[in-house]
Amino acid sequence: MKLDQPLKIFPTGMHPCSYLPGLIARNAVVDPDYEMTPHVYDYLIQNGFRRSGEQVYRPYCHTCEECVTTRIPVADFTRSKSQRRNWKLNSDLSVEINTAGFREEYLALYQRYLESRHESQDYEGVEKFLLADWCDIDFYEFYSEDESGNKNLIGVAVTDVVKSGLSAVYTFFDPEEGNKRGLGVYAVLWQIEYAKQQQLEYVYPGFWIKDCRKMNYKTRYQPIEGLIKGKWIALEKDA
Repeated sequence: MKLDQPLKIFPTGMHPCSYLPGLIARNAVVDPDYEMTPHVYDYLIQNGFRRSGEQVYRPYCHTCEECVTTRIPVADFTRSKSQRRNWKLNSDLSVEINTAGFREEYLALYQRYLESRHESQDYEGVEKFLLADWCDIDFYEFYSEDESGNKNLIGVAVTDVVKSGLSAVYTFFDPEEGNKRGLGVYAVLWQIEYAKQQQLEYVYPGFWIKDCRKMNYKTRYQPIEGLIKGKWIALEKDA
């Protein structure tokens, strides 16, 4: 792909790895002054980059290659037995697509999710973490319905829309409902189905790290490919 301007990428400083205890990590980040476009962003995603707020980055650790960017070819995807059960369990949910940005209603849900999953109360900067001015972002809102017919927002999947597919940025949900329903799994399954309907090629679910419990679940979605040494190769499902 020919770029309109040179693309500069810089290494960050060293920092403790967030996923593998005892290891030191760093990232390669795109120059924050670069005029990012959806076209360039799609190219970068296809080459292993991710987004956190306005920052586009990928792991850049000389002594470790455990963080593997992944993509699910949606046309070939087949739900496993447990994923079929999950899909059926959540068939009562409705999903609405918000393209207008972060809504105030999300904040309480995001707070409860952080408290349950990360024992964190750092809610400041959530919009800065999720949004980017140059990116097409969908907020997939998952709703349940109570006995009175009232709709309740129980989950949100924040997802970037690019030419080659959907790139999952972050999903948060009501802890009680989410755990009972396996809502994290359902959000991925729903995005795969939606991408297929939109005739998109891939869903990019993020990094797969074999030895990290929080990050090794991605190979449960088959087939799935990982970008290893510059080539997309099939990843086998972990036992």
